[in-house]
Amino acid sequence: MTGKQRAMLRGMANTIDTILYIGKDGITDHTVKEAYDALEARELIKGCVQQGAPLTAREALTELCERLGAEPIQQIGRRFVMYRPSRENPRIEV
Repeated sequence: MTGKQRAMLRGMANTIDTILYIGKDGITDHTVKEAYDALEARELIKGCVQQGAPLTAREALTELCERLGAEPIQQIGRRFVMYRPSRENPRIEV
């Protein structure tokens, strides 16, 4: 992914709400399933690592991207953004 593509996705991520939360249990199978479903439906999702979680936002983003085949877009503080084109209905053109 090029820098221009990543910058475009970062701009799009500014207006979306956080829908994925990583809590004290870290990344569980349920979290991965939830992230998979959200990526399939929206392609671009924003997540947050809550206080007391065993992972940093960078670690959570890296692990989720590896398990889901997604692209890490941005990580600031405890929030992160990832992207993966929908397998059935791609909507975002990069």
